[in-house]
Amino acid sequence: MQTILLTGFEPFGGEQNNPSWLAVQQLDGYQLDDEVQVVSRQLSCVFEKSQQELKAAIAELKPVLVLALGQAGGRTELCFEKVAINFIDARIADNAGLQPVDKAVVTEGPAAYFTTLPVKAMVNSLKQQGIPATVSYTAGTYVCNTVFYALMHQLKDKAKVKAGFLHIPYAPEQAIGKAVASMSVDMVVQALKICLPVALLTTEDLQIAAGTLD
Repeated sequence: MQTILLTGFEPFGGEQNNPSWLAVQQLDGYQLDDEVQVVSRQLSCVFEKSQQELKAAIAELKPVLVLALGQAGGRTELCFEKVAINFIDARIADNAGLQPVDKAVVTEGPAAYFTTLPVKAMVNSLKQQGIPATVSYTAGTYVCNTVFYALMHQLKDKAKVKAGFLHIPYAPEQAIGKAVASMSVDMVVQALKICLPVALLTTEDLQIAAGTLD
């Protein structure tokens, strides 16, 4: 049985829940088919600890695909990240009270890594089903980007393992009083069920425009 590893974060920033974990938790044990099963793991919203937890999960499960999810309040759609940068600049402290500024994720690591997921094909599949999705070219400078960069760094010598990061909007209950977009956890779960087979089976991403002007 092949394994797809999904990760989501614990709550942070004063929130009671994190929709990234609420979504992937629902898919723990989900089977795409007779040969592929999803395993979900929660990561700490802590710079160093999250990297260690991710590394341990990959070593244990030996997945063929890893998709890490994180909450990005203010995003209006599912954002499949294209690039992770080797840079930390924390606007707020992590859940361990640490707030690194102008630090590298991996000392002497390359400036950036690109996702190995077919993100354009994944976005296209979701749009065809009426689910808002886009390719994003900034994963931020907080724990989400750190996990994304660490993920790609940990898999740099394992070319057969596809990996990437997905930012999702607030859940509706988080958006109350904030005048920001939201997306139900159920829609995120539906989106994952649609795009994971695309991610696994697509050998070459679509050659379609998905860039930005800003």
